[in-house]
Amino acid sequence: MSGKSRAGFIISLAIVVIIVISLFSWFVSTRNQMVTLEERIDASWAEIDNQLQRRSDLIPNLVETVKGFASQESEVFTNIADARAKLAGAEGVQETAESYNEMQGALSRLLVIVENYPELKSNENFIRLQDELAGTENRIAVARKRYNEAVEQFNRRIRMFPGSIIANMMGMEKQPYFEIEESAREVPEVDFSS
Repeated sequence: MSGKSRAGFIISLAIVVIIVISLFSWFVSTRNQMVTLEERIDASWAEIDNQLQRRSDLIPNLVETVKGFASQESEVFTNIADARAKLAGAEGVQETAESYNEMQGALSRLLVIVENYPELKSNENFIRLQDELAGTENRIAVARKRYNEAVEQFNRRIRMFPGSIIANMMGMEKQPYFEIEESAREVPEVDFSS
């Protein structure tokens, strides 16, 4: 092999090595970004789960306080207990979202009952629990927003070329959003006439 052909071979080999190293670096970087996005979804979901548990822990205290004033409203208390149990046993985003919506409806019915008992509305224990519940609902809303943002980033990344190739190789699939039911979007009717 002459000096010129040897130099040409070494240059060609160096170019191939540089291309292989560049492709490998791109693959590793893209894969790590996708793993990071997937972990962000898991962390966001854990925060939602944490806040839902906090709310579930508050509800029995709220129910017991209301029961002291409105013991004849047993159907609402049963609905809340059932919704709470269903939420505690929910698995996955879709089932949790459905259980969350059911719990929201049951709590709304409880708060409608409260309107019929002025002495309950002024009870210090009830006011404190209601404030804590409202704070928890705000935390759930923020956690749900962060989760949906993480899902949006992840879904976009795994669907865009060339990242979609790596996502398919790793078996990554589109993640579901935490959405509320259409009925929850309706504006509640407030009546102060009674």
